[in-house]
Amino acid sequence: MNKNPMALLQLKERFDTLRIEHPKFLAFLRAIRENAVAEGSVLEMKVTTPDGSEYISNIRMTNNDVEAMKLLFGEEE
Repeated sequence: MNKNPMALLQLKERFDTLRIEHPKFLAFLRAIRENAVAEGSVLEMKVTTPDGSEYISNIRMTNNDVEAMKLLFGEEE
């Protein structure tokens, strides 16, 4: 994977903005990381657009998904 340092800097800036504008979302991510990210857990996402359309999807977590979440959250093995 080719990592562009500028893209990583932009990602960090966006993440910092997300943290400021939506602190409850990050608290939610911490809660699921600590209590629910395990093989066999089901993650579901629902998006409701301004016009009322809904999109819903889910995945059953595999061991590979758990490992990816650990990397995303910066956890060590």
